[in-house]
Formats: sequence, C-alpha cells, structure tokens
Amino acid sequence: MNSPLSIIISREYLERVKRKSFIISTLLVPVFMVALMVAPAALMLLSEPETKAVSVIDQTGKIAQRLHGNGEVTFATSGAQLDSLRQNHDVDVIIVAEADAIDRPQTAITVYSRGSLGIATDSYITSQLNRAIEDVRLDAYNMGNIRQILREVEVDCSYPAIRLDREDESASSSAVSYGIAMFLDMLLYMFILIYGQMVMNSIIEEKNNRVLELVVSSVKPKTLMLGKILGIGSVAITQIIIWAVIIGACTIWVTPLMGEAVASDPETMAMFSQLSDGSFLASLLVYTLLFFIGGYLFYSAIYAAIASAVDNIQDAGQLSSVATIPVILGVVASMSVINNPASTLAVWVSIIPFTSPMAMMARLPFGVPFWQIAVSMAVLYASFMFLIWLCAKIYRVGIFMYGKKPTLLEIIKWAKYK
Repeated sequence: MNSPLSIIISREYLERVKRKSFIISTLLVPVFMVALMVAPAALMLLSEPETKAVSVIDQTGKIAQRLHGNGEVTFATSGAQLDSLRQNHDVDVIIVAEADAIDRPQTAITVYSRGSLGIATDSYITSQLNRAIEDVRLDAYNMGNIRQILREVEVDCSYPAIRLDREDESASSSAVSYGIAMFLDMLLYMFILIYGQMVMNSIIEEKNNRVLELVVSSVKPKTLMLGKILGIGSVAITQIIIWAVIIGACTIWVTPLMGEAVASDPETMAMFSQLSDGSFLASLLVYTLLFFIGGYLFYSAIYAAIASAVDNIQDAGQLSSVATIPVILGVVASMSVINNPASTLAVWVSIIPFTSPMAMMARLPFGVPFWQIAVSMAVLYASFMFLIWLCAKIYRVGIFMYGKKPTLLEIIKWAKYK
C-alpha cells in the first residue's frame, strides 16, 4: 500500500507534467536557447553590410591620403566647401580636419553624418583617423619604417590555461567558464523563484477551497507540506534533465565540427575542447542537480510556511520577500564570485545556505575542491532538515487560519507551539 507521502508526491507530479504548458515549454525552451546562440551569427550573415561614402576636407594635407576603406566605408578627398558637401546626398559622412588637427585631434577634427552611424562603421572611421594621425606623428621622428618595426615586435600572449587539477591537464577557457557560470546562476535563480512560488500558490489555492481541511484529517501537516515540496520539485528536476540532455547532446555533437574550422586558434580550441568534454559536462550536471535540489528544498520550505500563514496571493506577495531577498543577494554575491572564484568571500558565500546554491553554481565551472563542495552540500541539506521542521510547525497552525494576516510575532509564536 502506498504511503500518504508517496501519494501526495505522485499527485503533485503527475498533475503538472501532464499539462500541455509543461510539455510545450520543456520542448521549446532548448530550441529557443539554441536559437538565441545562433541568431546573432545568422543575422550578421544575412544582413547586407552598411556602405558609407566619406568625404574628407583635409586642411593638413597629410591625413586623407592615409585613410583606407574596407569595402563598406570608402574615403575620398574633397576640395569642396562644407556647405556644398552638405547638399550632396551621395555623401554620407563628412570629415573636416583643420590645419592643426595633428596636434589637436580632439578639437580640430569634426565628423558630420547624414543619419546615425552603425557601431561598426563609427568604430572603423575612428580607428582610421587615429591610425592616420599616429603615422603622421611617427613620420615626424624620421625613423623610416617605424610602423613596420612596431608590427613585427607586436605579440599577443592570449593562451588558454592548462588545468593542473585535472589528470589530463587539459586546457580550459575562462570565457567558457564565465558563460557557463552566468547561465547556471540565472537558471537556478529562475527555477527557485518559479517553483518555490508554485508551491506557495498551490497551498493558497487549496487553502481557499478548504481542501486542506479534509486532507489534514488523514495526513499529518508535515507530510502534506513535504509531499507538495517534493512533488513540485520532481517536476522541476524532470524539466532540467530533459533540457540538459538535449543541450548537452547538441553541444557535444556540434563543437567538434566547429572546432575543425578554428584549429589554428589555441584559445578558441580550448573553448570547444571544454564544451565537448563529456566528463566535465557530466560532473557539472550532477552537481547542478544536487545544488538545485538543495536550494529548491531550502527555499520552498520557506514559501510553504508563508503560504500557510495567509489566504490570498496579495498578502503572500508581501511576505515572499523573506525568501526572495536572500535569493537576490546570492545572485549579486555570485557576480563577485565569478571574478574571483577562489577568494575567501567566494568560499563563505558558497557555504552559507541562503547563498550557497547560487554561489556554488558560479564557482563550479572554474573548478572547486571536493571538500568545499561536500561541506557546502552538507550544510545546505542539514539546513533544509532544520527548516522543514521549523516551517512544519508554522504550517500546521497556519493552514487553519483565515481572514487575518498574521504578524511576524504571531508566526514566531506558532513556531514555538509544541
């Protein structure tokens, strides 16, 4: 015979996974996420380049000849007056360089445009002007091919870091780790709020329908609260696993193909190597699930206690800041953690249960000692056990309270009842 807890979990789970909204969102979100990654590149390929005709009134006689177009921007020296060029609608941009533009480029060069310029076009014109003025200034030193010498001695020391904490000493990309950390942090933040409030709304709805009065006659309030939390949490875990399988399969399949096209760039190769590392992705998925479960259980117990103390969504919204503010603080702390994942602050915020789910999500892609993961997880789940005991005491009294929003002192009294 099924236990009351398993019946409640099964009911809460099946009621939600059978909904069309769950099926549609579960299948469409990965497609939407892939589209977000592919769309910018596709739009850049499909969009026609912006072409601009630039006329240069060069009173120095030295700048215009050093400006070079790139197919999208064309430079032409003009002897016409500014007013005349304004009337010529074939000219998109006018550059006026006064006689002392070499010495005072910030004030002696003026750029006029017919309409707004795109970021790429504006950046290219600016870079050409800067380079032209630099060349003129270098020529004044009579050092011959100084520009060629500078190009020959220029070096780019952008190399991927070799991970000493891995047996294969594989290269990793900090950019990929940063991106994964941000993604996981936002995903956890979103899920805790969505599914935590789903627990809260479910309890309030059943409380208003007086269903709970019948249920608690055969089921202990603590069992009922735990069943709702675990049932709705199972829905979230199902969704995460489906998303992880779809996105992980696409990533492992696509990245080697793309890696062949960028084999000459060590940094880019490190990015694709990290994204196609099956063991890295698998461990990340396992830890993500464990911390998601712990974070969800911890905060959903608070949401359940809040829901039992009120009988409408408006009052619950005011009290839900008790759970929402710590989650937001955890996300804010994660911004600092991502910049320095091994700092003392990062270690502590990844152990304190109110912030540890978000902070640890931010640290995991960069590599975290196992003992810190174990301690953080132990503290988080132990805190949940204490919180579920405390909130159950509030829950058993609150579900029978109607018509009056309790004060904080009254809620504390409920927690003290034996």
